[in-house]
Amino acid sequence: MRSIFLICRKELKSYFVSPIAYAVLADFALVFGAAFYVATSDLARFLPQAQMQGQPLNLNQQVIGPLLGFAGTVGLFLLPMIAMRLFAEEKRSGTIELLLTSPVSDLGIVVGKWLGAMALYACVLGMSMLSVVFMFIWGKPDLGPVLVAYLGLLLQGGCLLALGTWISTTTKDQIVAVVVTFHLSLLLWMLSWFTAYSNSIPGQVANYMSIVTHMENFSKGVVDLKDVVFYITFTFFGLFCTMRSLESLRWRS
Repeated sequence: MRSIFLICRKELKSYFVSPIAYAVLADFALVFGAAFYVATSDLARFLPQAQMQGQPLNLNQQVIGPLLGFAGTVGLFLLPMIAMRLFAEEKRSGTIELLLTSPVSDLGIVVGKWLGAMALYACVLGMSMLSVVFMFIWGKPDLGPVLVAYLGLLLQGGCLLALGTWISTTTKDQIVAVVVTFHLSLLLWMLSWFTAYSNSIPGQVANYMSIVTHMENFSKGVVDLKDVVFYITFTFFGLFCTMRSLESLRWRS
């Protein structure tokens, strides 16, 4: 466990000594901040009309849920940027040999680097909490659904980062890693669009494999066991493929 923690801390530190962390944080803050401004502006225009008509206002369903769902969409573009350097940079700089010959198991290396990427992603999501806090100051949304939505975002981010970690072991070019990871993530995102009205068994299987399908319940504040199992299984599969790829690097080196 100590080796995993040391690799995680080293990986997280390496993000902040390069422009990657600041670029990702700034991009997310800008895009999410703009979305928050639009959502609250629409809410301010809708509120007087809703009060006159006696319509109940649910901040969780009308503002916070869609905003956090949008945060997951933004993550689709940012997560490949976080994962691209995990192993590709080691291969480019020639330090991969030192890493593979260190007294740390493949599992410790893979999990440590993945946790470092997850820590940066948690920092990115933490920036959105600054906006969500204002909703609790202005109104009285339910805390439970908000926490469930953030849990879903972390689980979804974990599986995409596991995918990106695996892709990063297959190339030493970070641009290739980020492009391939993005397109695979986009494909997993769009599977639900292609199979939304399909009743065939292959269509239903493809719909189940879409990562956005399993985020819908979380954005509504509902924890469904099948969604949790899907994200955890996907993450384990991605990390398993990463370990096999790392093992192949050992044999070739």
